[in-house]
Amino acid sequence: MTVWIFLGAPGAGKGTQAVLLADRLGMRHVSTGDLLRAAVRAGTRLGSKAKTFMERGELVPDELLLDLVREALEVTPAPPGLVLDGYPRNIAQAESLSRM
Repeated sequence: MTVWIFLGAPGAGKGTQAVLLADRLGMRHVSTGDLLRAAVRAGTRLGSKAKTFMERGELVPDELLLDLVREALEVTPAPPGLVLDGYPRNIAQAESLSRM
């Protein structure tokens, strides 16, 4: 599977470009920000955990983000590729993603 990873500062345009690339190549776009907001809105177990950190203005822990990404990828049939928007954001996340 081909995986594209878009990294950058907030507001840099990574989300916009990631969506355009995913649409053009017929790949799935996964944004951790979108996943977090949806999980919080839906009141899922992971969303409730994430909400605690988000309300305090803290980064959501790596393990929780990986669980959200894993859950999102397991639920939906895999297209020929994946465009990750803002994930992984550090070496530990990249290593966890690689193992997944």
